[in-house]
Amino acid sequence: MVDNIRLPGLSSRELGAIIDAVAPGDAYPDEGSAVTAVARAALSAACEPGDTDAVALVAALGALRTLRAVMDDTSPQAVRGALESEAAPVIPSASRLRDALARWRTRLPAGPLWTPLARGARIGARFVTPEHPLWPESLDDLHVGAPLALWLRGDPARLRTLSRSIALVGARAASGYGEHVALESAAGLSDRGFAIVSGGAYGVDAAAHRAALASDQVTVAFLAGGIDRLYPAGNDDLLKRVARDGLLIAELPPGSTPTRWRFLMRNRLIAASSSATVVVEAGARSGSLNTAGHAAQLGRPLGAVPGPITSKASEGCHRLIREYAATCVTTPDEMAELAESIGAGLGAGADGG
Repeated sequence: MVDNIRLPGLSSRELGAIIDAVAPGDAYPDEGSAVTAVARAALSAACEPGDTDAVALVAALGALRTLRAVMDDTSPQAVRGALESEAAPVIPSASRLRDALARWRTRLPAGPLWTPLARGARIGARFVTPEHPLWPESLDDLHVGAPLALWLRGDPARLRTLSRSIALVGARAASGYGEHVALESAAGLSDRGFAIVSGGAYGVDAAAHRAALASDQVTVAFLAGGIDRLYPAGNDDLLKRVARDGLLIAELPPGSTPTRWRFLMRNRLIAASSSATVVVEAGARSGSLNTAGHAAQLGRPLGAVPGPITSKASEGCHRLIREYAATCVTTPDEMAELAESIGAGLGAGADGG
């Protein structure tokens, strides 16, 4: 099986050592599951976040067959035939498949396919795929928008805390009011046993992470690039603390550069992984409204904190309440009520299953 996806010169023992260096526990106990993990790692480098064509192919054909199709210059017609034989629910057109295969081929890892895993091992990263028992099942609600894999810094067992978590998001250029509300909200929710999820940015995100850390609660930061590309640079120390006491998560392999598109796609993971999303402060064009949109599409509870009616920094929150049926929340208790109706049923369960 190893030779079938062109891992020349890599013995079963070497394959096992590569996987063991990045996989928590006995995640991939046999050679087949280990090679599947290598295939997902390679595809996570080849595909941009939110590439629905890639996720659809992997769902229908599996990671190994999808990777073979990319590596072997398989024709779009042959891929369509394979999808038809598997009775795939969605079969892209030949022209769409041609474009997708060409796109992925140019971005396969340079050198050995396991290069992303080796790079991850060097920085102490962990690698989790949907086959792993710690995989956050709430991400599966994204369907073909789900990530192919997750790269982590921090104890992977903390993924379990996502089953009881609230995303606090908002403006990077937060006002003093916004940062104060974020700090008080994150501290209050932490005291109530909620993990705090955000995006590691300046302003509201940073305040939420800091308050959770000060409360000795797990906080999770989803990054738009690789987990070794701590961005923004001014939050470097904060993100290192999150990696030590919480979790840094990315769907792109180490070394990947954050881009505007990747920030927008990262937001869907924040919304999907959390029991509820609360927008603390947001202007009319705030990126946190994108996260709110993902939460609404997923049917996740959505809350917004009101601000002074004269404050442009709260225009986005007021619009969410007025036009998008976001619940007006003003206290940690109200935020907790927003999440608790469904929070216990989301994400990986307390037993890690």
